[in-house]
Amino acid sequence: MTRIDELWPDPASDLDDEALLARLESPALPWLRMNFIASLDGAATRAGRSGGLGDDADRRMFDLLRRWADVVLLGAGTARIEEYGGMRLGDDAAAWRVASGMPPHPALALVTRRLDLDPSSPIFVDAPVRPIVFTVASASPQRREALAKVATVIDAGVDDVDPRRVREILVERGLTRIHSEGGPSLFGSFLEEGVVDELCLTLAPTLESGSSGRIAHGAGDAAQQMRLASALRAGDELLLRYTRIAPTDAE
Repeated sequence: MTRIDELWPDPASDLDDEALLARLESPALPWLRMNFIASLDGAATRAGRSGGLGDDADRRMFDLLRRWADVVLLGAGTARIEEYGGMRLGDDAAAWRVASGMPPHPALALVTRRLDLDPSSPIFVDAPVRPIVFTVASASPQRREALAKVATVIDAGVDDVDPRRVREILVERGLTRIHSEGGPSLFGSFLEEGVVDELCLTLAPTLESGSSGRIAHGAGDAAQQMRLASALRAGDELLLRYTRIAPTDAE
């Protein structure tokens, strides 16, 4: 198992999974957490995929973050590019969740305006929990009908998906531990609406250059002050957690 040490706030060496999971507990519920990886020069992908930047430590934390979640939220484009399958955790993770009073697997929620998803893909066919698809009222009726056979399709806006409404609907369904794996457009839209509570950022010790984009982008600026919650280290890699600072806290 890849060694992960804590640098701050409480220095500790070679943390086991239970210690890492304890550090991932959110200070309140509901809680919306984003998880990304970036190179030292800010690249969000290598060869077009974020998975290309990750190593064993990043994958270990990736799996533990899913273990914490009631629902894994992501954009349809990310699901296609990263070749997602059914949101099925490993046996150890499922057993841990059951022992903790949670269902064996988190739900999967996808965000798409165009409903350009294949109902026969493993995302739906191999899903242990019926996925949720957030879309808009103006989406194609034909695509809606096809996806409704394999997922719960919910309108969260007329022409654009409203991030606040997505969060509200998930919470209404009892899915209060919201873990998002991207992509950048989804992250940007959620930042613009001020509904992101935390960012888990793996800082990969590489320089990528190239044409890769940032971990978040959108139509407008969305400055959000963040506070460092913890810093872990795996060799030359840093695994950072930042939580949002509410306007009253920043004054």
